[in-house]
Amino acid sequence: MGYSEKIVKHGLPGKFDYLDHTADVYIVAYGSNLIELFENAGLALFDTMTDISKVQEKEERSIEVNGIDLENLLYRWIEELLTLYYSENLMCSKIIVESIEIKRSGEDIEYTLKGKCYGEQFDPERHEPKVEVKAMTYHLMRILKDEEKWRAYFVLDI
Repeated sequence: MGYSEKIVKHGLPGKFDYLDHTADVYIVAYGSNLIELFENAGLALFDTMTDISKVQEKEERSIEVNGIDLENLLYRWIEELLTLYYSENLMCSKIIVESIEIKRSGEDIEYTLKGKCYGEQFDPERHEPKVEVKAMTYHLMRILKDEEKWRAYFVLDI
């Protein structure tokens, strides 16, 4: 099997945790609503790569992504944040999701997320590298809501 939902390492308290997985990074992000859930999933990505408490909020980037469902929106969100890191070397320590909109057109549904991330250029002398994330995956991905909070489970390929 190679994975379980046993927490092996705590991330930022109340925001995300790392779950057991043999080869990749398995994360569960939490949120009291969808906006907080997507913010915390983004923070989990960057915290997987370095200690984000040492990343200063010097630069701002606006991001907009679309998806056909919540899982696809999460995939594209994390993929876009990862692209920002690889294309601009930008490591983010603060993420604000401004809106998640749902548009219906007949049978079609489109989700749109608009957000901002704040951070600075990755500097290996100040930002200790943890692991290199290659890609977001759909493996084990699911988004659940219970009475208390939302949870997003996803795997990062390393």
